[in-house]
Amino acid sequence: MLRSSFQPVRDSRDLLRFLTAGSAEAGKSTLIAGLLRDSGGEHEDQPASMMQCSSAGGHEFDQPPVTGGPVAEREQGSASDIAPSYFSTARRKFVVAEMPEDEQSTGNLAIGASSAQAFVLVMDACQGIPPRTRRDVCIASLFGIGNLIVALNKMDLVGFDSAISEQLKRDFLQFAGPLLFPQIQFIPVSALAGDNVVARSNRMAWYEGPPLLEALESIQTCDDLGARRFRFSVQTAIRTNGDLRGYAGRIVSGGIRPGEEMLVLPSKACVTVDRIDNDQPALGEIFVSKPVVISLKEHSDPGRSEILCDPRHPLAQTKKFRARLIWISADTPKTGEPYLFRHTTQIACMSFLKLPCKTDIRNPGMVPSEPVRQDEIGEAEIETHKPVFCDRYVDNKMTGSFVVVHPVLHVTLAAGVILNTQEGCESEPAPRSADTGRGLTVWITGLSGAGKTTICQEVYTELLAHGIRTAILDGDVVRKHLSRDLGFSKAERDENVRRIGFAAGLLTRQGMVVLVSAISPYRAGRDEIRAGIGNFLEIFVNAPVDVCERRDPKGLYKKARAGQFKGFTGIDDPYEPPLSPEVECRTDLESTRESADKVIAAILRTIRTAADFHAR
Repeated sequence: MLRSSFQPVRDSRDLLRFLTAGSAEAGKSTLIAGLLRDSGGEHEDQPASMMQCSSAGGHEFDQPPVTGGPVAEREQGSASDIAPSYFSTARRKFVVAEMPEDEQSTGNLAIGASSAQAFVLVMDACQGIPPRTRRDVCIASLFGIGNLIVALNKMDLVGFDSAISEQLKRDFLQFAGPLLFPQIQFIPVSALAGDNVVARSNRMAWYEGPPLLEALESIQTCDDLGARRFRFSVQTAIRTNGDLRGYAGRIVSGGIRPGEEMLVLPSKACVTVDRIDNDQPALGEIFVSKPVVISLKEHSDPGRSEILCDPRHPLAQTKKFRARLIWISADTPKTGEPYLFRHTTQIACMSFLKLPCKTDIRNPGMVPSEPVRQDEIGEAEIETHKPVFCDRYVDNKMTGSFVVVHPVLHVTLAAGVILNTQEGCESEPAPRSADTGRGLTVWITGLSGAGKTTICQEVYTELLAHGIRTAILDGDVVRKHLSRDLGFSKAERDENVRRIGFAAGLLTRQGMVVLVSAISPYRAGRDEIRAGIGNFLEIFVNAPVDVCERRDPKGLYKKARAGQFKGFTGIDDPYEPPLSPEVECRTDLESTRESADKVIAAILRTIRTAADFHAR
């Protein structure tokens, strides 16, 4: 069995990732430059560039390029990228990134905050707590940074007055107290003069705490993924001509060694590690962040989107959960709309049960009446079409985070973290088309405007979320490319359908589910293709001509009525409906979702039946 905790073998100096933020004139860059300069941790190429910036700006180490954004943006007084810098001391290695100053880059702030272990907030002792500072603190809290250091900068401009420092501390705690940071340290500094940056300041003898560098060196990285529960996301199966039958992926938390037991999700099979390989064969114990190939003693066949984990502490299985997300798309979220949920190597269809309500990032609390918009943070209740396996973000950042993707355009709409889950949602594993060794042609037929393409896209998205290899053959696309030499006589229409059927047959024999969306008006042509392919479902999208004509999405009915072309199906050329379709969708009486659900159910039932047959 897995041990309760792991102590990874590591460099004697561990790594701390931290962010810096503050208002435009608070002195963030000057403070980091002081750390680099006085700790002796500069990169070899940094001192020259820092001096070049100093001579250009007239102030030593003011706004150094090692922590700012691109040169053009620095010269304009703005840095919109998170540009990391690297330095080290005898005790620890550091990666530091400066948060950008423009509010339009909230998504970048959230991404940076999600991987940081500490947050250094630089406050100007002369300014108090400006709105920018409140925004940055809320983002750091929302994305789970546990250690907050408030550097009260420019104490030299207020005469190193302890009363001013204490008042700022009280004001800050009054604001940040509800955010529940586990640890907040206040350090009065003068970044330009170096007071309390690397060494203690004689001019602030009233301050009894550590200087900034010592505070950073002393932070306990308690969120060490190497010490957490074992999680391994399967990317692919690897087989060789020899005896290797392994599963490639990355250990996202914890550690494993040969001989230990693991649980495979979603199949819930218990397996034993036989060996672990990467660029060095037959490894012993191995820990987080390593891409490896794990071979099992049992004959098991985990596939992509499956997860290996500690059997005593499995991931939660859930279809509903509450999440915090940063919405990065210009299109606002909608309830009931299908989206793709991408989580580790898992993918599922999802929808919002309630629209994400915006978080006021300047003042803690929710604004329930306002939906989240681009570059805003909100909380939402999400439901997936099948159970997913996940952790809460506070327990594991890797298995507790996800992205929301547009199902058709495949662009990222939002990044999110899982706050809590509703566990115990059971379902049988989704079938894969590869299980049968054969594919399936799903022929969607009906009049122009009946809703074939819309249903086809819904079904396509859902099948992808099930992990099923799927392709679309759209009649209009085929006409534009493969059949652009054909007209619209009966013989030419038959030839167009034959070409579509031939392409569908090829893909079906490769084990894919092929969704064909084509009017295909003649029954004999469809029946011929069914006989040739075998694995075939006929979907009749049934809508009366008057309904299709009212919709008329392409304006074709209007042109046909005006006599601009002859032989239009449903007007002056017949449509022969299927006599016994596997599924009939009445799009004049039911919603697109209801129609798509019927088609999806028929596809999954057919695949499952075929898999059972081949298993016997």
